[in-house]
Amino acid sequence: MEHEQIERINELARKKKTVGLTEAEALEQARLRAQYLREFRANMEATLQAVRVEQPDGSYKPLVKKEKMN
Repeated sequence: MEHEQIERINELARKKKTVGLTEAEALEQARLRAQYLREFRANMEATLQAVRVEQPDGSYKPLVKKEKMN
């Protein structure tokens, strides 16, 4: 996500606290937040896939993703 988009998210958050948002601005804020979260999660997933855990025998194994509990 580009710096300008993050600045826009922050600008809309400040405006929401002070004077409120128009319907169009609220939709823009929701769209930008959703995009930010998608990109954050993708980056976090890539980081976690690169992590290796040292085992007691000195070998390294990748992290294993747990299944979601319902």
